[in-house]
Amino acid sequence: MTTTRETLKASLSGVDFPASKDQLVQFANNNGVDEETVRALRAMPPADYDNVTEVVRSVPLERGEEEGQSDSDKAQQNRRPQKGGLAEHQAEVPANPIVEELGENRGS
Repeated sequence: MTTTRETLKASLSGVDFPASKDQLVQFANNNGVDEETVRALRAMPPADYDNVTEVVRSVPLERGEEEGQSDSDKAQQNRRPQKGGLAEHQAEVPANPIVEELGENRGS
């Protein structure tokens, strides 16, 4: 369920913003947008979107599309929760280098 940034922008060029997720999906269905892009729009969080940029940030993009992202888009994507992985208490954390060198703090 992915699409490209260019396909998404072209598909939503006639949308009147602000628009809800449901309005965007309905617009895509009514205007012959390809099924992959419609599925990607359905995968977005339910919200009101003020412009295409907000939609692009919320839609899963194809592999390789991430390289064309601005630093702002990358930061936004990194703030979203990721699926899978370990809980924080299960992840290996490197030892503190000060503790390794000096030993545990003994209240000094």
